Amino acid sequence: MARELTHFIDGAHVKGTSGRFADVYNPATGEVQAKVPLASTAEVDAAVRNAAAAQPAWAAQNPQRRARVLMEFVRLLHRDMEKLAEALSREHGKTIPDAKGDVIRGLEVAEYCIGAPQLLKGEYTDGAGPGIDMYSMRQPLGVAAGITPFNFPAMIPMWKFCPAIACGNSFILKPSERDPSVPLMLAELMIEAGLPKGVLNVVNGDKEAVDAILDHEGIGGVGFVGSTSIAHYVYSRGTAAGKRVQCFGGAKNHMIIMPDADLDQAVDALIGAGYGAAGERCMAISVAVPVGEETADRLMEKLAPRVEKLKIAPYTDGNDADFGPLVTREAQARVMGLIDKGVEQGAKLVVDGRGFKMQGYENGFFVGACLFDNVTPDMEIYRQEIFGPVLSTVRADSYETALKLTMDHEYGNGTAIFTRDGDTARDFVSRVNVGMVGVNVPIPVPLAYHTFGGWKKSVFGDLNQHGPDAFRFYTRTKTVTSRWPSGIKEGAEFSIPTMK
Repeated sequence: MARELTHFIDGAHVKGTSGRFADVYNPATGEVQAKVPLASTAEVDAAVRNAAAAQPAWAAQNPQRRARVLMEFVRLLHRDMEKLAEALSREHGKTIPDAKGDVIRGLEVAEYCIGAPQLLKGEYTDGAGPGIDMYSMRQPLGVAAGITPFNFPAMIPMWKFCPAIACGNSFILKPSERDPSVPLMLAELMIEAGLPKGVLNVVNGDKEAVDAILDHEGIGGVGFVGSTSIAHYVYSRGTAAGKRVQCFGGAKNHMIIMPDADLDQAVDALIGAGYGAAGERCMAISVAVPVGEETADRLMEKLAPRVEKLKIAPYTDGNDADFGPLVTREAQARVMGLIDKGVEQGAKLVVDGRGFKMQGYENGFFVGACLFDNVTPDMEIYRQEIFGPVLSTVRADSYETALKLTMDHEYGNGTAIFTRDGDTARDFVSRVNVGMVGVNVPIPVPLAYHTFGGWKKSVFGDLNQHGPDAFRFYTRTKTVTSRWPSGIKEGAEFSIPTMK
């Protein structure tokens, strides 16, 4: 019998009251393993009121004391790493090593946020005018919220709530209803780490809960990660309601392979970046762009056998599986449909994984690794984010053609170039209109002390995730002009003050 999950409000698990539930699947078997409650507008309102009540006392704690909670949280994440990874893999389908990476990349942001006392310092000017001092301070928004996706159920929630809480906000997390167990476990660990009740609440839900968050006047800021269409919706509705909003959308990440590149290194990079996590990540390389026919032929000669040998298996098969199933049957059907469309539109399917079946797991949401060649920019498989184990190869006749492909695509999340030539690499880094760029690095996800964010239709808003931008997003600047006269009696002034 499927277990019934909960919300997490005021430091405790709370049953849903809406009467609506979503199924949580085991992607490897296709079986329903849990039911998650879908919050009503009234349930979201109750969580926000609880968070608002808890926030002032939390904000009154000095930044160092808040940081100590995150310090203990990091220790608990290490302690429970195996348990978190297993729960994540069971609901998402990714391998255990990949699930641990999911947790660790979130943990690294928590580590960065331990430095909150330094990051929250304001500015001070002594003697800005006669007897006048001027200073600025960073203060929390109040209640912030995060709407996070299924593909990183540990990492992205931590990218949102760790800096928000370090800044003195309370936080409402609305995780994906497809794999909600790990976010609930993270909330438990924050309470164990010493976070006061109500500072972090987890509300499971669907569009009703999202709209309730976007419309709620008690929420000052919202962070979102997901598809571009929904990112645009969240940004538009949230900003119309007067909120600060940052939204991160889809991607179509190109990797250019120059004729002078180390092809063995490039193939290793494409295998990991293209097929890791079954392609269900916004920083996956989904387009390989070899420059020149000879480069393309040599690349395909090396790449195709490697793709054919990829091991696809459920996470229970151990650490040697390369990737597992997709998250839902709907995701499986969508990816298969796009592969069919690629064949129909004339792309060459060099490796065809559509017929993959695993003995004993015939009902799982698996798609075998697929490799296309001779893809053109007008094809659906090039234009759309597939979010599956599918790599498309677009042959370019020159470096300028390859660069133009990358720059003309509507998405601008990540890109990479593989070359031994420093001039080419430097030119690419300087000119390409993409937010995150790798040079001989296929997945250029910045470390926690830099910021993460794309350009073009991959982002809505002007501040990135984690790093210094997170502390800017989750705080407001207040500037104080203070005068303590020393016997100065100048009388009233009726013009705007200026520096004399």
